[in-house]
Amino acid sequence: MNKMHKIDIDLVEMTLDVMKYTIDRISNVTPELGAPKKEEELFELIGETVTPTGIGGEVAFKMFRDILVKATVPIDHPRHLAFVPAAPTRAAIMFDLVTSASSIHGAYWMEGAGGIFCENQAMKWLVSLTGLPEGSFGVFTSGGTAANLSAMVAAREAWRKKSTGNIGVRALLLTSNGAHSSIQAMAKVMDADVVMIDCPDENLRGHALQTAIEELGEKDRKRLFAVVATGGTTNAGIIDELDSIADVCEKEDLWFHVDAAYGGGALAAPSVRHLFNGIERADSITIDPHKWLFSPYDCGAVIYKNMELAAEAHSQKGSYLEIFKDEGAQGFNPADYQIQLTRRLRGMPLWFSLAMHGTEKYSTSIERGIELAQIAAKKIEEAEDLELVRPASLSVVLFRRKGWTAEEYRDWTYRNHKSGLALVTPTKWKGENGYETISRFCFINPETTEDDIDMILETMM
Repeated sequence: MNKMHKIDIDLVEMTLDVMKYTIDRISNVTPELGAPKKEEELFELIGETVTPTGIGGEVAFKMFRDILVKATVPIDHPRHLAFVPAAPTRAAIMFDLVTSASSIHGAYWMEGAGGIFCENQAMKWLVSLTGLPEGSFGVFTSGGTAANLSAMVAAREAWRKKSTGNIGVRALLLTSNGAHSSIQAMAKVMDADVVMIDCPDENLRGHALQTAIEELGEKDRKRLFAVVATGGTTNAGIIDELDSIADVCEKEDLWFHVDAAYGGGALAAPSVRHLFNGIERADSITIDPHKWLFSPYDCGAVIYKNMELAAEAHSQKGSYLEIFKDEGAQGFNPADYQIQLTRRLRGMPLWFSLAMHGTEKYSTSIERGIELAQIAAKKIEEAEDLELVRPASLSVVLFRRKGWTAEEYRDWTYRNHKSGLALVTPTKWKGENGYETISRFCFINPETTEDDIDMILETMM
């Protein structure tokens, strides 16, 4: 008899093991800072796990708990300051379990009404942070790349409907050299071209955008359909001059998209909200709650000023889908507004955490990341062997160890990681003499302390 879907004592015992692990992990504020192993090493330790008869849940789970999870880097470690880390609230993590256990299909209201209602409550708050006009709304995606792609597909379809001459034409968009790598990646997927505007400080402004447009040839100008600005660059936390970019987009009749995947959480921080002035004029916005809004992976969001344009681009047709258009199934259908049909309710953990804690605690926690960046910058300025590359921006600090080579930054990174102290990786910054390798902090976790910063900086002295 096939026992895969049966409830038996083995399943009960496995459930208890999983719940014990989960409780222990959620309660651990400083999990072991694991490190990757080569595939050959892992195979030698684990062997073949997928076999005709199975190895048993107890064996498989023990392998994960004792070996495999230690070959990963926990994103929520307070001294994980590389890339853009994350720090999901314990409430959001717990409700991620509930989301999975509930087995709700999140594409259409007919199947997922209660869960989609939860997502929409969280989305309503996100949209309110942007200042977009009434009628604007959005949907949760797998992350920034999917959100940017969904927005740009909607933008291109809207552009093609403006003129029959745009149909079948390979579209072109403009962005800056500070834009996230996903902009080029998603343009490749949708078979569009990207022109990168070289901004010396990775900060796109309206006059540079206008100049770039005027420098386009007549053919390229006709196929230009959108501009992607950045609301907090991943590398340096820089926010493009959104107001002046919006002016140019309105003048040139271009779709204005703001990629605020990382920085968008700071819309909830009163101390820096003014830096985003102009975002309320965007046609679409990307925000990743799994970055600075303390959600588990994977949770991105795309927000549109005009939901009808998004639906015209993304709503899928199919005979077996027609029931979802029936009056008995009327409601908000997330599948109509982004590239995915099948989707989990990835916005529910955010909703639960917001409902449990309230939005004020979110603002406080985001402000702490900004404060930690300022504290770290001050410590760097006071250290004889260290110096800031530029002022701290949002929660990012760029700094150098005087006299170090790229190899020394790399060796320092691996040394600290291998010892279990911290994960802080180097990056590159374009200065007067070209690109140089430097170091970078990105603060997300409000449980990171000043002592953590001191411990890391001391290893550079």
